[in-house]
Amino acid sequence: MSVDDFGTSLGLMSQINHSVGASRICEYMQESLQSLVEALDRSSDMRVRDLGILPAEEREMLIQSWNSNIKTYSENLCIHQLFESQVERSPDAIALVFEDLQLSYYELNAQANGLAHHLIDLGVRPESLVAICVDRSPMMIITLLAVMKAGGAYVPLDPSFASERLHDIFEDASPSILIADETGIAALSLTDSESVMIVDPYTLLEKSPVNPDVTDLTSHHLAYVIYTSGSTGKPKGVMIEHRNVVSLAMSLPPVFGNGPSSQVIQFFSFGFDASVQEICTALIVGGSLHVLPNHIRLDQSRLWHYLEQRSITHATITPTVLQHYKNMPPLNTPINLILAGEAVSPALIKTLLPLIPNGWIYNGYGPTETTVAATAWKCPSDFDGEIAPIGRPNPDKKIYILDQYRAPVPLGAIGEMYIAGAGVARGYLNRPDLTDITFVPDPFADDTNSRMYKTGDLVRYLPDGNLVFIGRNDHQVKIRGFRIELGEIEARLSEHPIVREAVVLALGEGIEKRLVAYVIAEPADGLVHTLRSHISSKLPEFMVPAAIVRLDSLPLTSSGKLDRRALPEPDIDSFVSQEYESPQGEIESSLAMIWSELLRINRVGRHDNFFMLGGHSLLAVQMIERLRRIGLEISVRTLFDTPTLSVLAQTLNKSEADTEAPENLITRDTNKITPEMLPLIDINQDDIDSIVDHTEGGISNIQDIYALSPLQDGILFHHVMATRGDPYLIAIRMSFESKDILDRYLEAVQKVVNRHDILRTAVMWENLSTPAQVVLRHATLSVTELSLSLVDGPIEEQLMRLTDPQEHRIDLTQAPLVRFITAQDSDGRWIVVELMHHIIGDNTTAALMMSEIQVLLKDQGQTLPEPKPFRNLISQVKSGPGVEVHEQFFTKMLAEIDTPALPYGFSEKHHDGSDVTESNLTLPQSLNDRLRGHARRMG
Repeated sequence: MSVDDFGTSLGLMSQINHSVGASRICEYMQESLQSLVEALDRSSDMRVRDLGILPAEEREMLIQSWNSNIKTYSENLCIHQLFESQVERSPDAIALVFEDLQLSYYELNAQANGLAHHLIDLGVRPESLVAICVDRSPMMIITLLAVMKAGGAYVPLDPSFASERLHDIFEDASPSILIADETGIAALSLTDSESVMIVDPYTLLEKSPVNPDVTDLTSHHLAYVIYTSGSTGKPKGVMIEHRNVVSLAMSLPPVFGNGPSSQVIQFFSFGFDASVQEICTALIVGGSLHVLPNHIRLDQSRLWHYLEQRSITHATITPTVLQHYKNMPPLNTPINLILAGEAVSPALIKTLLPLIPNGWIYNGYGPTETTVAATAWKCPSDFDGEIAPIGRPNPDKKIYILDQYRAPVPLGAIGEMYIAGAGVARGYLNRPDLTDITFVPDPFADDTNSRMYKTGDLVRYLPDGNLVFIGRNDHQVKIRGFRIELGEIEARLSEHPIVREAVVLALGEGIEKRLVAYVIAEPADGLVHTLRSHISSKLPEFMVPAAIVRLDSLPLTSSGKLDRRALPEPDIDSFVSQEYESPQGEIESSLAMIWSELLRINRVGRHDNFFMLGGHSLLAVQMIERLRRIGLEISVRTLFDTPTLSVLAQTLNKSEADTEAPENLITRDTNKITPEMLPLIDINQDDIDSIVDHTEGGISNIQDIYALSPLQDGILFHHVMATRGDPYLIAIRMSFESKDILDRYLEAVQKVVNRHDILRTAVMWENLSTPAQVVLRHATLSVTELSLSLVDGPIEEQLMRLTDPQEHRIDLTQAPLVRFITAQDSDGRWIVVELMHHIIGDNTTAALMMSEIQVLLKDQGQTLPEPKPFRNLISQVKSGPGVEVHEQFFTKMLAEIDTPALPYGFSEKHHDGSDVTESNLTLPQSLNDRLRGHARRMG
């Protein structure tokens, strides 16, 4: 965006991706500026984030119009009462099917009533928690109906769950009664010390088949508590009330078309909330619920055959399970296939559509905390898109897409989904802290008691009002300083025709954190290379997975969801590696060993590429440091230019030979320095004598003399030309608790200065034929202690003012070019400003100094590597193109430019950009014509 100031008005010009909608973005900008102007006039202290950017019509559409799908239902009914009403309407209809067993609505209701009366006799009342741990069978449905009829809330415990998870749930819920069969009791392995009443549902005395009458039970009492995974590793119990489930049951027919003729499979574990939707889809409208035994449920061929044979009309299954069904024959039944529990790829939908030519595919979405189903999208039969939406809000649900301040985001922008409406749960059992964080007031509702659920899911609206799932907030990772949405990488991988499903994880910690992709695809030569090339063309380098692991299938949990913890570590085949040939020679072997350790790969060949094996810029810096420790020097640019191991080794060999610096001929016994002794600088004897005369300690304190590097020449130029302050003086502020700690720190700094020749270097140029840098054998650190009074303001501010590089200079002829100025603050702390000149170091130098200081403070100085002489760099520079070559190039390039910059005050640069301002100036016509003419000639 560019802004033009026309004096009386401003002009804004934006360059906008055509797919985003230029006019809409410009409307947002106009609305934002209008809000800003009005706010400045009305309330100048208003926070900018509180300004509205949405046009009133769009805000109305996002908050109200698209959330107007409200259906009326009796808020006073409990969910089992809806079932009982259906029993009255169709007592003889088939309610439950399990293998060869069928139960009518009357029979199912009667058995549930008998158990319910028994539970009431045992003391079950509204809000009583009753755990159920039974094998997959009709008893699973009978028991949960019975618990609700008795007034209690059921807590499902699937016997197939891991023992640790079962015990975590049981301990947290602390149910007063446990309904368990032999399988359930064995799974729980309860001890005698655990005080819970156990009821075996198969050994009960005959009880009345009449519906119990629990007079004090209301729709605001709990119906069930289902546990979901928690971020701490411990599951958290979601408390769902009867009114929530009634709202769900009443919202299903308008969305999925279920009715008396529906045949619904019960696929999910009843320990997961999707089972509630399956039950309601059938038993509240007079349909039949088919409880699938595990030998059918977990066998894809048998399950597919069951769908056809039993004319199933409604099946809710996770996308991961359906990945394996592409080779199945088409179903002839008019099935409604509901994909739920995970994100759905467009590729999967395109695979499934030909398999159900007479049916429909739905993409459903909904967290446990909002009672299962929140949105749904009915896929067109001719779908050929690249996005699979999750649809619009279901009846009695409201969806808000909000930013971090819970303000609506513009249409099409990504934000976090919040869900409001009748399905919002009471909260988490025994977790009021987490409840308050996750279930928050609904600022858009008329009822001040309304709440909304903070999902943690990132979504956006399409122009037609359908929602698109982007990924999880907690699936947003940070790698090498970049925030990455894993779902975006998964979506890009899934676009490739050979990929049926993709999952991306961030593995490792810190600098070793890397992206690993798992793909479901047929085995193929060059698969990893093909997919890496594909993803590299779509996404920036930092979003390209380091490894791509091919799997035949994804590991699943007992609920049919992806088991991320069961995904394997990548092996050598997961990286883009070449045909293996072992490293040759010492340098190749050293490189291979370093790569193997940094990249966590067992085998590295001489033809492998550092970046194709998962390397990146930060690891490159580590590698260069590791090479430096063994006496090998290389730049990051060289690594990027020659990332193949064998070629890089050749470069290192050549670099080692080409950049060997000439011997330093100045020794401690030298009593006269002559030009012949200084191969790294062209100066005469008068220059040398002047340097000796101006060096503290004379010739005995001179270790070396050599020229400045081109970068140092430029820095010196700006130092000399500056009339005030020094643009290349770096000020670093520190504080210490005591003088003793400060003294120890300064002692360590002196030791670092003693180690590195560049820190003992002075720069001289006055009365010399060419500037020179002089390395001293001994350079004592300059420490100035100031006595400041609070009368003149805070000590820290005074010290910063007195050492401000914009006003302050240091003498470059006096080494070391590091100075410390200290003062004691009123609270006893010592405030310190370190001044370091850029001519002998930068931020990297400061970081290296700090790391060595920390090592020295731990008395581990013997572990530090041998420092590299700065003369090596000067030798390398001198071996390259000379100054004359550069001067010839720029003289030719700028031949017609004869007006220097210095008269215009352009001698200084703003090192941090803090003082950069912008102003407009009309150029004289003659200068304007010359500039334009020169630009035209230069192309």
